[in-house]
Amino acid sequence: MANENFYLGRLFDEKNGKPTSKPLEYDSADLTTHAVVTGMTGSGKTGLCVALLEEAALNGIPAIIIDPKGDLTNLLLHFPDLAPSDFQPWIDPEVVRRANKTPEQASEEAANAWRNGLKEWGIEPKRIQELKDAVDFAVYTPGSDSGIPVSVLSSLAAPELDWESNREVLRERISSTVTALLGLVGMNNLDPISSREHILLSNIFEEHWGKGQSFDLEQLIHQTQQPDFKKLGAFDIDTFFPPKDRMALAMTLNNILAAPAFQAWREGQSLDIQNLLFTEEGKPRHSVFYLAHLSDSERMFFVTLLLSAVETWMRTQKGSTALRALLYMDEIYGYLPPTANPPSKQPLLRMLKQARAFGLGILLATQNPVDLDYKALSNTGTWFIGKLQTERDKNRLLDGLESLAGGIPRAAMDKLISSIGKRVFVMNNVHNKTPILFQTRWVMNFLAGPITRNQIPHLNELAGAKTTPQPKPEPAPVSKAESTPPPSVENLQAVPVPASAEPAAKASPATTRSSSTSEGNLTKQPLPAGVREYYLPQNYSLTEAFQFEGRAMSFGAAIQGVIYRPTLLASAQIRILDRKYGVDTEVTKSALVDSLDRRGIVRWDDFPYAGPSLDRVESAPAASARFASIEPPLNDSKLMTALQKDFNDWVYRNSSVTARANTALKVFAGPDVSQADFMKACADTARDARDAEIAKKTATIDRKIKSLEDKLIREERELREDEATLSARKMEEMGTHAENVLGLFKGSRSTRKLSSSLSKRRMTENAKADVQESIESIAQYKKDIAELQREREELIKEIGDKWGDVVNDIDEVTIAPKKTDIYVNLFGVAWKPYYLVEAGGEAFELPAFGAE
Repeated sequence: MANENFYLGRLFDEKNGKPTSKPLEYDSADLTTHAVVTGMTGSGKTGLCVALLEEAALNGIPAIIIDPKGDLTNLLLHFPDLAPSDFQPWIDPEVVRRANKTPEQASEEAANAWRNGLKEWGIEPKRIQELKDAVDFAVYTPGSDSGIPVSVLSSLAAPELDWESNREVLRERISSTVTALLGLVGMNNLDPISSREHILLSNIFEEHWGKGQSFDLEQLIHQTQQPDFKKLGAFDIDTFFPPKDRMALAMTLNNILAAPAFQAWREGQSLDIQNLLFTEEGKPRHSVFYLAHLSDSERMFFVTLLLSAVETWMRTQKGSTALRALLYMDEIYGYLPPTANPPSKQPLLRMLKQARAFGLGILLATQNPVDLDYKALSNTGTWFIGKLQTERDKNRLLDGLESLAGGIPRAAMDKLISSIGKRVFVMNNVHNKTPILFQTRWVMNFLAGPITRNQIPHLNELAGAKTTPQPKPEPAPVSKAESTPPPSVENLQAVPVPASAEPAAKASPATTRSSSTSEGNLTKQPLPAGVREYYLPQNYSLTEAFQFEGRAMSFGAAIQGVIYRPTLLASAQIRILDRKYGVDTEVTKSALVDSLDRRGIVRWDDFPYAGPSLDRVESAPAASARFASIEPPLNDSKLMTALQKDFNDWVYRNSSVTARANTALKVFAGPDVSQADFMKACADTARDARDAEIAKKTATIDRKIKSLEDKLIREERELREDEATLSARKMEEMGTHAENVLGLFKGSRSTRKLSSSLSKRRMTENAKADVQESIESIAQYKKDIAELQREREELIKEIGDKWGDVVNDIDEVTIAPKKTDIYVNLFGVAWKPYYLVEAGGEAFELPAFGAE
């Protein structure tokens, strides 16, 4: 069975709008060059992907299936008997209720629909039984015990690869694993080259994996506090990453172990890809990873670990030209974007380039073709394209397809994509000469829609799903540093942690502080030369301060004073100018940074300014105010200069605006012009251009029509004259004939009279011929005019269609500012006021400044 083609449907006749009787058989080996399926909701995309996976199962090809939405759990719903009672538990009761039916009626209709659908597509019920027996199906639920739980911490186990001969591969996996782990605790978009956290954890992994030693998260936390190595690069570990900062990172990682919700991540099936693809007896598996219950960060964390595990498994396989296994992602939106670099992207990129050599096919699906990295997909062998949501989706897809290997004629593909309906797809396969239009077959699995977590235990029970027992990895030897207990709040109290080292639980600047009127100094510390300072206004009343904090205002609460705490304020005015696109706008970018890293590292996106107008920034503090001490980097002029440059760079990278452009019409508009107004301008311009082209190209035809119409008028006038002549000749002929007859009765025979009669007859025949000639000429003129008018109408329609298409040929152009057009008008220490409040014998602080 392994060499059979995939039966996906039947070829579709575009002219008749119906499927033909010829089946579409797809060579499974073509999947080694990977495939992408795209189509809007309702296009039949899920059905096509289910059909591909059904055929893979029937061919004995194992699969890892990543299911973000819960649709692919339907792969376990195969009912060979097609009995209504088998369908009934999986039909949504709410849908049944809205249809005003009983569950029995709904299940009967579903069973009949599947029976008739399969019969129409030539699939016998025994084929469903073959599908059920072909592979072992199971649903895994990382972070939950609804299905088969997954121990993601098994990813810390040393892979069964020799370090020396696979160093590059293993370092790539380490980088992906560390990026995913840090992303889970809120430390996103860290650069593996410049991030201390990433470098430290990567070296801990390499220290253990290089020796073939596995370890767990608890050991990783201990190693973060006191690594086995003493240097990183040219610096000793304490210089590169001071102990108190390492403790802060350890505390952040410890939140994973401490959180009750994370216990489900620590138990269950390990990410052993060989065991997820095959049973101990060698039977293939289809392992579905259900992720609908996870948050975005958890989903990214798990997908990255799973992709890295698949990549490592792939490297252990021998080369193959046949399809050995399949990796399927049901929705890759956000995992392979064109510009961003999420943790999942790198392992995907590497596998898209290299998996072919190992016989691993990658099947990716999306309903959002705009957010795809087409450069990464440039070597994808097969594209299945269904009905798309918008013209923008179609144009972005066509742009991407033009850059693919082999190239795709845009006009032909545009025509095909524009004509397809539900369950009809264009298949562009590099192994075929031309794109193929086909309609997908009826799937064997019951498409019940997304399955809920509560249904998954019954689903696994239905499939007889079970895990493969996994030996626990041998832990690394416990070092002295690891003999201490995991870090706790008590441990942390002895080592002050900077706020910037708490990415998972950053304190809000408005958090109430316990305080006393003796805190702070009446004398403000001097700032280094060149560092400007500002005073934020006290825009909250005491009542508003209590309300902002969500506290009830106690009786007798009173302000005892004001204390200023230093923050970093940055604001820039940016002019974005591009006369070609009609862009001339000014924007403001501001940030107020409460939590500062002593090294002078700021993620500006995390600190948007949300206070009153910066015009209200004051130049002097409140009377008798106190001041908190100033810590680095605010008291370091070099760090502040570097921060200002960094802020300027951030503003430059994040201050672009989007302009709309219709190049063909030469219509451009900036962000201040609405979509509706821009479309109206395009329509007006296109209408004028259309009318001008019609006038120009129909002028010749109009002259021909005018000439024919003039000839027609003359011919019709001649016809009337000829008809009058004919009528007169007939009267003369009849008179002569009557005269001859009368002469016969009188016995008179005259040769002259007979000759006159014949002459009259000849003249009548000539007049009749003239009439017939005029009738024929008129008919020909009318025919010629009709043909010219039809030609004119077709030309007008062609021109109208062309300009109608041009109206929608709209591009969005990103306009960035020039660096010389960025003016940083505020940058320095901003003293943020807090009220020192006493109420009910308690002293505390409340924010005196905040969003209005």
